[in-house]
Amino acid sequence: MAYRRVILEGYPQEKQRQFFESRAKYTAYGGARGGGKSWALRRKLVLMCLNYEGLSVLLLRRTFPELRENHIRPLLSELCDIAVYTDTRKCFEFPNGSRIKLGYCDCEEDVNQYQGQEYDVIGFDEATHFTEYQFQTLKACLRGANDFPKRIYLTCNPGGVGHGWVKRLFIDRSYRKGERSEDYAFISASVYDNGILLRKDPDYLDQLESLPQDLRNAWLYGDWNVFSGQYFPEFSKDIHVVPPFEIPASWKRYCSIDYGLDMLAVMLVAMSPSGDAYVYDEIHESGLIVSEAAERIRKKADGVSVFIAPSDLWSRQKDSGKSIAELFADNGVYLTRISTERVEGWLCLKEWLCPRVDESGGTSVRMRFFPACENIIRCLPLLLYDRNRSGDVSTEPHAITHAPDALRYFAVSRPAVSKSERETSEGGRLIERLGRHKGRLRS
Repeated sequence: MAYRRVILEGYPQEKQRQFFESRAKYTAYGGARGGGKSWALRRKLVLMCLNYEGLSVLLLRRTFPELRENHIRPLLSELCDIAVYTDTRKCFEFPNGSRIKLGYCDCEEDVNQYQGQEYDVIGFDEATHFTEYQFQTLKACLRGANDFPKRIYLTCNPGGVGHGWVKRLFIDRSYRKGERSEDYAFISASVYDNGILLRKDPDYLDQLESLPQDLRNAWLYGDWNVFSGQYFPEFSKDIHVVPPFEIPASWKRYCSIDYGLDMLAVMLVAMSPSGDAYVYDEIHESGLIVSEAAERIRKKADGVSVFIAPSDLWSRQKDSGKSIAELFADNGVYLTRISTERVEGWLCLKEWLCPRVDESGGTSVRMRFFPACENIIRCLPLLLYDRNRSGDVSTEPHAITHAPDALRYFAVSRPAVSKSERETSEGGRLIERLGRHKGRLRS
């Protein structure tokens, strides 16, 4: 009777049923709030443990308080006479040998506690709260010398530090080497698919509909292109990304560099005579020593007249007594030092990206990107505000900050100005030149 109660207590709704029936190796469920995600994930894992003897399951939330409130307490009620819970191990053990281990990863290093462990099934509740590093590291635990199909189930909403990798895998379906499209399935659900919630709490829909537009689009409609906390909401592929063209030789070119052994990020930018910037190429490669990085830059930087880098590259290294900037110079790349003040730099970049209404009533921008610059195009909309420092960009997840940092260095070295300011500046320079010329004539 107890097993029957677990199966029948709360029939799955249509989208939850699709989630239960998915056979993909990686299945994500959700996309908007109120879709019954946590219930579906918890019930899916319990039914699998009842159906398969000796199944090993890991259920994760980002923090322990979330884990306790969203899963431990409900499972203690649901499984009170079905599985034995051991608090010290945070584990529910079933009579048939199956078990659900409950865990959390509050910081990057927390994933280390799972190294060497094996699980047949892993569940990520609110997957966008996990970094890509945590997800990829925990994927390595999905193994075992048995016949059980290995599965990962995820629930998710737009936003959070993991927004980028979840969107890439399940929404954009953009895969890297070793990733197969047939392994990934996404089941979209919203509050409108949860009839039980709408009947029991009709005010919840009113709460979602009354949110500010960006939150409403993300939480009510599951819009993955706009989310709360986004630092550069002004960036849009439709506006900022343009078809490539041959850049005239007369245009001044800049190479802006963010270097570290973990990543070389380079933005190549051309300035038109009217003062607009075109980011026409990039480098995004890890594990390069300075000589290798300089070689990559030289190959890409044909026609570049200014190489921009942050001031910390001028700190002397203990082993060589030379700075990174001097090592670059030894390898044929001569750097120009600029400020590394973060908030100032991000605000300068915002000015470059900000869409403005032009004289014809259309939208114009001062900075545009060629499609080949896929890393900066991918990373810019994923940057979040830093919760601890007003006006700054969060440094987590760190993997998406390298290309934007390189572009920030360009922005702070060349602050954007409006058309009227450019005209005034150009007029002022012309008057100044005329004045100098008249002075020379008089002399």
